[in-house]
Amino acid sequence: MFKHLLVLCALCAVFNVCLSEDETRARLLVSKQILNKYLVEKSDLLVRYTIFNVGNGAATKVQLTDSGFHPEAFDVVGGQPTAVVDRIAPQTNFTHVLVVRPKAFGYFNFTAAEVSYKPVEEAETLQLAVSSEPGEGGIVNLNEYNKRFSTHFFDWVAFAVMTLPSLAIPLGLWHQSKSKYERAGKNKKH
Repeated sequence: MFKHLLVLCALCAVFNVCLSEDETRARLLVSKQILNKYLVEKSDLLVRYTIFNVGNGAATKVQLTDSGFHPEAFDVVGGQPTAVVDRIAPQTNFTHVLVVRPKAFGYFNFTAAEVSYKPVEEAETLQLAVSSEPGEGGIVNLNEYNKRFSTHFFDWVAFAVMTLPSLAIPLGLWHQSKSKYERAGKNKKH
């Protein structure tokens, strides 16, 4: 009984693979990623969209649209929030990059982008796909970020100026005493 069930499952799997290889439709997977480690106000924020065609057919009239970056909250610095691709071949991908600059700090919900495309060239209706959602991200205040991650050059200069007397005075006294004893040693030898 178990052998018959195993053979039946194997036949179903082979039949399913044969049917799926005959299908020549495009299937798009869409990824939206925020590439920055820290999200800082008034600093560039890189967003990468990757569209993977995992189907056996070419996707045509592909249009990527991201309406999640509102003009009152973000300035578009580089790229466009929309992209149009005539064709994405099977088993290939397309990458689009957008650079935006947050105007203010606080929490922001990064929503998904939408992609419309024709899964078959003869299709009359467009198919919609939605990207992965990066979710909520905290945009840090620029002053707070600089406090934590700047080189603190002037702080180190002030530290050096303040520690210089505590190092220079003992060094000067030691040098004075050393030269005094060296002179006294030279007088004894003659």
